[in-house]
Amino acid sequence: MDSTRHLLISVVLSALIIILGTAGYMLIEDWGILDALYMTVITISTVGYREVHDVGAVGRIFSIFLIFSGVGFTLYVAAAVVQFMVEGRIRVIMGRRRLDKQLNRLKNHYIICGYGRIGRVLARNLRQTPMDLVVIDKNPELISVMDQDGILYVTGEAANETNLIKAGIQRAKGLVAALATDTDNVFLVLTARQLAPDLLIIARASQEESKIKLKAAGADRVESPYEMGALNMAHRIVRPTVTSFLDLAFAHARKDIQMEEIPVDGSSSLVDVMLKDSGIRQNFNLIIIAIKKPDGSMLFNPSFEAVIRPDDTVIAVGEVDNLQKLEKILNP
Repeated sequence: MDSTRHLLISVVLSALIIILGTAGYMLIEDWGILDALYMTVITISTVGYREVHDVGAVGRIFSIFLIFSGVGFTLYVAAAVVQFMVEGRIRVIMGRRRLDKQLNRLKNHYIICGYGRIGRVLARNLRQTPMDLVVIDKNPELISVMDQDGILYVTGEAANETNLIKAGIQRAKGLVAALATDTDNVFLVLTARQLAPDLLIIARASQEESKIKLKAAGADRVESPYEMGALNMAHRIVRPTVTSFLDLAFAHARKDIQMEEIPVDGSSSLVDVMLKDSGIRQNFNLIIIAIKKPDGSMLFNPSFEAVIRPDDTVIAVGEVDNLQKLEKILNP
């Protein structure tokens, strides 16, 4: 039986014993409710106080019955309380150990620092991809929320080195600094960069002047949600059809068309092959929008004679199944 339900049943039975004992003394000895309740409590608890009033033969028989039944139930309730507390503590410890084991197995994952409005939306979208995530947040009230969302998490200050190491920062692929203030994000970026010099760090900035500080602290990219939101609204006014297409391409709820970036591994069979000979268009019905080179340059709308090289990143649009098939070929 569940310990919580066990405890609840025990408390209800104890209350029922007290009510029956009080009613019994009131009916048998014709006592008032306070005297009857007092007599019931001292009888069940066996504290040894004297009787409130003289008790008749029937009352004494009733007291004997109340002692045996009441003391038994009292011990039962005490055991239920201990079980509830011990099992609850064990559940917390076992849950924490299970969570720590999952964290220790992670590799090439992303760490999201801050599970506020932005952090939660970010995590929700990233979880729709085959990507491992860990959240660090100091707010204990968010633990139940993260449990409900099925997120791996570390509770505590995100800028604390111990918490970052526990989240696997030295094995992580990237970190997102989405704390409430720019000051906290600057300190977090400084700490994270010291622990993992090659880590990809994306930081949130609320103020324009904070961008320079965050980049100086070691952030690879700095984004302002307010600027991005305003820019998106401007695009919807000026280029409504383009933004509708982008919404379609990036909407994970749509399975008919998406836009993906696929890295090219040196072992791919399409390395050093021209696009016209790759069969991407014919076999997978995909459109190659651009090819990003290792130096960061972008080849937009590549010609049919463009050659796929190792460490390139192919940006394609098409059906999800076909994109996954292409990914298996480009990055086997």
